[in-house]
Amino acid sequence: MLTDKHIDIIKSTIPLLENAGPALTGHFYQRLFSHNPELQDIFNMANQHSGRQQVALFEAIAAYAKNIENLAALTTAVERIAQKHTSFNIKAPHYAIVGHHLIETLRELASEAFTAEVEEAWTAAYQFLAQIFINRETELYQQRAETLGGWRDGRAFTVIDKVVESTLVTSFVFMPVDDKPIIGFQPGQYLGIEVSDPSREFKEIRQYSLSNKANDQTYRISVKREKNEVPGIVSNYLHDEVHIGDNINLYAPAGDFFFNDRQAPVVLLSAGVGITPMQAILETLAQQSYNHPVQYLHACENSEQHSFDQRTTELIKQNNWQQHIWYRTEDVSQQHIQQGMMDFTKIDLPIEQGDFYLCGPIPFMQFAKQQLLTLGVTASNIHYEVFGPHADL
Repeated sequence: MLTDKHIDIIKSTIPLLENAGPALTGHFYQRLFSHNPELQDIFNMANQHSGRQQVALFEAIAAYAKNIENLAALTTAVERIAQKHTSFNIKAPHYAIVGHHLIETLRELASEAFTAEVEEAWTAAYQFLAQIFINRETELYQQRAETLGGWRDGRAFTVIDKVVESTLVTSFVFMPVDDKPIIGFQPGQYLGIEVSDPSREFKEIRQYSLSNKANDQTYRISVKREKNEVPGIVSNYLHDEVHIGDNINLYAPAGDFFFNDRQAPVVLLSAGVGITPMQAILETLAQQSYNHPVQYLHACENSEQHSFDQRTTELIKQNNWQQHIWYRTEDVSQQHIQQGMMDFTKIDLPIEQGDFYLCGPIPFMQFAKQQLLTLGVTASNIHYEVFGPHADL
């Protein structure tokens, strides 16, 4: 049980956490994988190498400590993390392992300050928060399992189509091996996909946005081939090694970013592969014959990297919506396409009434959100999705 004394002690250790910074979570993960290497089947090790996961965990721990008397302030974060955990198939026993290594990390990095009272307080605080997550994730697992077409844990699907959408993005369409119905989803949500590469010791789980409207037979994801200094393990494996007829394990659709129908104007803003959840929203709005204005804004490098171009233009024309496209490195003489960076100044946006959905690289979303706020858009009407560990814009 979390007592007032525990809360006071947790608050007193906030400076200790801030001084330690992400080094604390870096040590934690090193310890975790050293003692429990099997958890590399669950954690995205690419985010470990980039440092994004360490930063995200540190920020979450610090936010919990600072809001321990006002946990309602963390409701959105808890829902986002719980949704992501279900796509990794996180279960209650995992929390006990993580809690043990968190307490041991605090003991090892702050031995003088980590008294018995501090240990008791942090143990109680961790167990309290862990139970919140366990309860919510149990609800999500149960809801999905009991819904028509739903399931628990992984489910085998067959790749029935593989379509090149642009030079970097390829779509994969999945149908369940058992030929039974599949659960629906909200446009904007993602699938958990499990890859077992025979050349690697551990399996990999990633999340990819669903890129089409929901139906009861198939799912579609659209995956960018990551060509960074450290190439994307899963994205390149999917592009090169996964073919029509192959089977793969999927986890039920999840995610707290999705289209929320307020019967208001909608603006979809994306850059690069951030186009994928926007395509699901656009297809859904078209299916519904959405009777409010829709504006579709997208930025990418050039026409060769512009995914879904023909399909998007078709939907826009059919529904008398608007689209504005920017190619950073290519000048294309079409009315709705401009060269350069995304620019809101010449577009009549629904500043007061509209809902704005953002997805793309973090710098792009930071730029877009700040521009929207400057124009007068209410922060609560700006919704965004960060691929990978969450980051505040």
